[in-house]
Amino acid sequence: MIIKRHLKNIPNLFKPGWTTSDFIYTIKCVVGVSICYIIYQLVPQYPFYWAIVSVVLAFSGDNSNEQAYSRIKANVLGCTVGACLYPFHIPELVTLCLGVVITIIAGYLLHITTTIRTALAALIIVVIQVEQTKYWEVAIQRVVCVVTGCTIALLLTLIFNFTYPDTNKVKK
Repeated sequence: MIIKRHLKNIPNLFKPGWTTSDFIYTIKCVVGVSICYIIYQLVPQYPFYWAIVSVVLAFSGDNSNEQAYSRIKANVLGCTVGACLYPFHIPELVTLCLGVVITIIAGYLLHITTTIRTALAALIIVVIQVEQTKYWEVAIQRVVCVVTGCTIALLLTLIFNFTYPDTNKVKK
């Protein structure tokens, strides 16, 4: 009786609201995170943990190719803005604020307004430095790691949407 009462609080993954598309999205996230984690373990001298963040940001829950492409563009936009601002020796807060403004404006110009938050996350990944001294190679390593996550997300999106073409429709 007590177990039954607690079980009803656990969401049923196979309810009418849980679709094949939701299942595919979950699998893509797990596979993407696993691939990036393996790279992170194999190449510990580089910050591939950012690839793990990037891969999950790039996937689209509706399995739409268009949305996935927009999120990947947004990741690349954020990395590009961050890398361009990185060499300037201005306070980090100013760099972040300037980067936010540039990223948002560029997002509107590139018509990826629905994914600007993804671009801003990538910007912050590249710009933030915990070390006192700024090292250019750290920014480049982070850009490479974020783009690696995006590339893995793109490849998995293409593979899954080719394998399961009926799941790449936008939910209404």
